[in-house]
Amino acid sequence: MGRVPPREAVGSKYITPQGAGRLRAELDVLWRNERPRVTQAVAAAAAQGDRSENAEYIYGKRRLREIDRRVRFLRRRLDGMVVVDQPPADPSRVFFGAWVLLETEDGRQSRYRIVGPDEFDMAPGYISMDSPLGRALLRKRLDDEVMVETPGGARVYAIVSIEYESATTARGRS
Repeated sequence: MGRVPPREAVGSKYITPQGAGRLRAELDVLWRNERPRVTQAVAAAAAQGDRSENAEYIYGKRRLREIDRRVRFLRRRLDGMVVVDQPPADPSRVFFGAWVLLETEDGRQSRYRIVGPDEFDMAPGYISMDSPLGRALLRKRLDDEVMVETPGGARVYAIVSIEYESATTARGRS
């Protein structure tokens, strides 16, 4: 039996233009800069002789495998992505890319942007559409209430506002 490597978690296939650009930039750096540099270092370490006790060679080969695994993942992920660069036909509902202002029962407000699983770490306030809060918000309207189970118990939020960035506004931020 062959050994099957563990698969990286894959979520929804939607991404903003900024998120897609970030993944493409990472792929470019890995493929054009990092991999050739590590390959050269491995070749130099291999030329030193005995490879069984050559730490530079062993760790270089390990790093090459990590780079190749990430490159394969990024290529597959980018091939299947849907770049969403336009607001939805119904901007009064929460869909991918929306900025949503929520208010808790005690009056505290927080603002979130619904993004794909590959980009929720890009900026404060970004949440994945696959997260419990993201899933609860999708397709909701202004003034709707959503309930989300959290480790501290159920929380209820009211949707105070829904906004979408236009393609020109989004380009101005990059």
